[in-house]
Amino acid sequence: MTLQEEIINRLGVQPAIDPEAEIRKRVDFLKKYVLDANAAGLLIAISGGIDSAVAAGLCKRATDELRAETGKDYLTLGVFQPYDKQVDIADSYAVAEAFDLKHKVETNIGEAVDEIALEVEHGFKSLGIHRHISRGGKGNVKARTRMVMQYALAFDMNLLVVGTDHASEAVTGFYTKWGDGAVDLTPLSTLNKRQVKLLAAQLGVPDSVLHKAPTAGLWEGQTDEDELGIKYDENSDYLEGKEIAQEAREKLEKQYLKTEHKRSLIPGI
Repeated sequence: MTLQEEIINRLGVQPAIDPEAEIRKRVDFLKKYVLDANAAGLLIAISGGIDSAVAAGLCKRATDELRAETGKDYLTLGVFQPYDKQVDIADSYAVAEAFDLKHKVETNIGEAVDEIALEVEHGFKSLGIHRHISRGGKGNVKARTRMVMQYALAFDMNLLVVGTDHASEAVTGFYTKWGDGAVDLTPLSTLNKRQVKLLAAQLGVPDSVLHKAPTAGLWEGQTDEDELGIKYDENSDYLEGKEIAQEAREKLEKQYLKTEHKRSLIPGI
């Protein structure tokens, strides 16, 4: 078995999908998980990107159906989490409007992140290191702070925290460990980025979100493809078992092996 075949099998990506059937399967998955956990519903952080938009659409369908089927008041809570001012925050609200999310809240992470970063820099200083926290380090603080806030909300509202990670992120480890990777369930995990876009179109994700450049939003101007040096079309082709350029294949497989610790259980002895 080649490494490509091993990766595809491990991540569970199919070479082709029926978007409506995939939506049905994932909505049913969410509904069963809510019922089995005796939860009141789902929490989804809506970043303004396509992944969280698709997850939000799936969550809303799931809780709407549960409410209709049981008569109980299940809900989907949409959470907007800008760092100070987010230039595309309107896209987050457009997603909430598209899916008629009646329960939504904005929790700005700016002050909390800056305070953590300041304390880290005090720690550096006490070690004789005179430097600011790195851009990547602060980006990870942002991702982890968002999850702290999500879980604080979810705990007191008896909600399950839904993640947006999918196979195209998993293969590259392109998420923050114990940040956006720390969730209760991931309804997109066996889809590649191309397939996520197919679901987005089927669900009715706003065009402004459907066609924007993917970004983790951890610093100004950051885009996934620029940071990784791998196009999502190449990534998706690889996960569908297709041949891609040798340079792209080597870069993707190197990234996969480098980030294995993110996809594995915590080691112990």
